[in-house]
Amino acid sequence: MTATAIALDRGALDALAQGRHGDPFAVLGRHDDGDGPYVRAILPGALEVEVVSRDSGATVGELAEIEATGVWEGRVRGVDPYLFRITWPGAVQEIEDPYAFGLLLGDLDLHLIAEARHFQLASALGANAMTVDGVAGVRFAVWAPNARSVAVIGDFNAWDSRRNPMRLRQPAGVWELFVPRIGPGERYKFAIHGPDGGRLPDKADPVARAYEMSPATGSVVASPEPYVWTDADWIERRTKAQEPDQPLSFYEAHLGSWMKADGGEVDWAFAIEKLIPYAVDMGFTHIELLPITEHPFGGSWGYQPLGLFAPTARYGAPEDFARFVDAAHAAGVGVVLDWVPAHFPTDAHGLGRFDGTALYEHADPREGFHIDWNTAIYNFGRREVQGFLIASALHWLETFHVDGLRVDAVASMLYRDYSRKAGEWVPNQYGGRENLEAVGFIQHLNAVVRERAPGAIMIAEESTAWPGVTRPTTEGGLGFHYKWNMGWMHDTLHYMEQDPIYRQHNHDGITFGLVYAFSEKFVLPLSHDEVVHGKGSLIQKMPGDLWQKFANLRALYGMMWSHPGKKLVFMGADTAQWREWNHDDQVDWPALDDPNHAGIQRLMRDLNHLYRANPALHRRDADPAGFRWVVGDDNANSVFAFLRVGDDGDAPILVVANLTPVPRHGYRIGVPIAGTWSEIMNTDAGIYGGSNVGNGGGLPTTDVESHGERQALDLTLPPLGVVFLRAE
Repeated sequence: MTATAIALDRGALDALAQGRHGDPFAVLGRHDDGDGPYVRAILPGALEVEVVSRDSGATVGELAEIEATGVWEGRVRGVDPYLFRITWPGAVQEIEDPYAFGLLLGDLDLHLIAEARHFQLASALGANAMTVDGVAGVRFAVWAPNARSVAVIGDFNAWDSRRNPMRLRQPAGVWELFVPRIGPGERYKFAIHGPDGGRLPDKADPVARAYEMSPATGSVVASPEPYVWTDADWIERRTKAQEPDQPLSFYEAHLGSWMKADGGEVDWAFAIEKLIPYAVDMGFTHIELLPITEHPFGGSWGYQPLGLFAPTARYGAPEDFARFVDAAHAAGVGVVLDWVPAHFPTDAHGLGRFDGTALYEHADPREGFHIDWNTAIYNFGRREVQGFLIASALHWLETFHVDGLRVDAVASMLYRDYSRKAGEWVPNQYGGRENLEAVGFIQHLNAVVRERAPGAIMIAEESTAWPGVTRPTTEGGLGFHYKWNMGWMHDTLHYMEQDPIYRQHNHDGITFGLVYAFSEKFVLPLSHDEVVHGKGSLIQKMPGDLWQKFANLRALYGMMWSHPGKKLVFMGADTAQWREWNHDDQVDWPALDDPNHAGIQRLMRDLNHLYRANPALHRRDADPAGFRWVVGDDNANSVFAFLRVGDDGDAPILVVANLTPVPRHGYRIGVPIAGTWSEIMNTDAGIYGGSNVGNGGGLPTTDVESHGERQALDLTLPPLGVVFLRAE
């Protein structure tokens, strides 16, 4: 049966039939033209369509297709709620009309979205399973203010962009639609016509809370059921546990290549079974995961994410990740995630030119494109983009109880000329190189996190001398809690890579870091970046023969754990594996069958426990009163000696490093306290693979003035070794 269009002009009919109508509620659903009510629907491929009363089940009208366009309409009796009985080839379906439902998002939601203050953005945008007017379904909403039309597509409508066009809510620029009788697990995307009317590649949902397994690119409706947490005690005490005067030791891991399960695949259940107990045994306070936000390319290790609200499907469902965090907290281990607001990939299904315009990025590639990484740069000056990113950060901290975020590539955000030549960048309004919009975003982000997620920490990977990275925003700082000390990492590794005979000429590689060690609250990182792209593993970087390589690596760890600053090492550093990190493989666990490698693991375990048990090694990490040079100028012997000091009543610890392969006997060092000093750590101990040169567990002072003190220790310094001595 062919109908004659009721109050529908040719242009509107064609737009509906072609899936490009920008105001579907004006023409679909139930209307009244003065001659009585009628219903119009877009159902391409249907054979028959009846309109049925939801209350009585009686047929109240029949629809007919208009000119084989897929648009159906017909007069109906009454105004009761209704549903469609649709005869498809091979099936009959009963379903409510999506265009029979009223406005979905409230004015407050839309206002907060526009003002970048909707901090629970995933509860408003994206796909939310819910019940509307007694009907279960999914409310879809997406920000695309410059689109001519938007439709949601998925398995539920055969991926037909004509079937479910969405309603635009001005002035927020948000499109919405409630699709009845679908629920969690449904796959979907958005079909968008840009401002010029052209059809864009189908887009994944920027606020999706779940995605298909890569390389598929669809979004997935997540379960609305909240995870039932059991970590209230942990959340209550973590504020104190993550303060600058506490021991923090991070085990950085890429879950997919840490350890392979028997079947080769790794998931969050496997991580609960293996990774958490390992971190506990090794004495780490935190597990820091490379980005687990959904990303299209596994080889990016997560650093080019598109799904900033979704744990990657590679390791399981969102609730599985929540279970991992809960289990870590139960074991006394914090969880920190790498989080990437600096850039995003330009995959066709992603954020790039999302509605046909530069929506999330800058239009000018001099501002909006990273040449090095072939990625787009967020427009930090746009309120909605700031709100999107801040809501993402809060989603991980609030929804998943994550204990902190390590913000990647902060330096690239702070400088407009980052990795650009003259003429390739746009100065700020004052003619400078600072990205003032990014600074404002970072300060806003950190201020909101401190207010809404008390106890959570924000850590900056910032490689320049930008002042006040960890200074509060109220004092003009960026507001991070901690900053990676990239200078310490670079100088220390450069020093340790030198043959010991040349170290005397590079003495400041160790001493210079103490000039600025208390200018920020630092984390000392030996991260994944130092063991990829041809840089070699840490053990490979060490000079000398086999014994010296292991001794140098042990000395490096001894220096690191005694130096002011929190600690971070990447997986593989704990086993001294020879090869570079390979994201397709796993840590070289069989190497632990070799006593040298097992010794490195045991040393790192003991250093963590020593660091946590002795307040002098962590209490004043950010206070210059917590460190004092005793010997900083013996470059001829490459010997360093310093005191770590805690609060009153905390036993001071003397650290002495001999970074040549020559043992030194009777090396006199003045100390502030007379009596016995116990040797509580010696990286040259036989249990670690060393030569067992040391001080017999400790020794008393002698009444000889040295280094400005009234008493001294006459020490034996092991070759390429670091000793820790505690005043008893």
